[in-house]
Amino acid sequence: MPILPAERDPRLITLRRGGTLTDEDHYLLAEWAALCADHVLGIFEEARPDDTRPRDAIETGLAWARGEVGMREAHRAAFPANASGRGLPDPAKFAALAAGQAAPVAHVAAHALGAAAYAIRAAVADATSGGDPAAEDGAEAARRAERDWQRARIPGKIRELVLDDQRRRSAICWSVFDD
Repeated sequence: MPILPAERDPRLITLRRGGTLTDEDHYLLAEWAALCADHVLGIFEEARPDDTRPRDAIETGLAWARGEVGMREAHRAAFPANASGRGLPDPAKFAALAAGQAAPVAHVAAHALGAAAYAIRAAVADATSGGDPAAEDGAEAARRAERDWQRARIPGKIRELVLDDQRRRSAICWSVFDD
């Protein structure tokens, strides 16, 4: 299921590509996406402690936001991070995919919401991974806790943009942003 909308929001397209997103706000989105992915990265690293691909992707996305690497390098960092989650249990797989969505924010700003959505999915899957039927009760609490943690860290300058994007795309992001 795609998590990017069929019709792109001009507020998430940079000025040079015909949208209204400033470079400063684009960098803030990349930093926030990296923060969301990093928050659940330990889930992946517990499963694969020697695999640095998701951490490398997050670091590359942050390096782009600091002007240290180009957009293409940040975009390319997504592929190894995504591949690192293949065949893993859902909590680790979703944590890897969160990192894989954080890196290409440099290329498509709308990936920031993908990083946040996969991070929420990782937290929910981690909370329910024990197979205990009572753990299912914790799924909603885990979803809300991770969503609220992320929202508390949205930079003020882009807060309304991110919250509106969450409202608009929650249905295609597994409803993880619903209130």
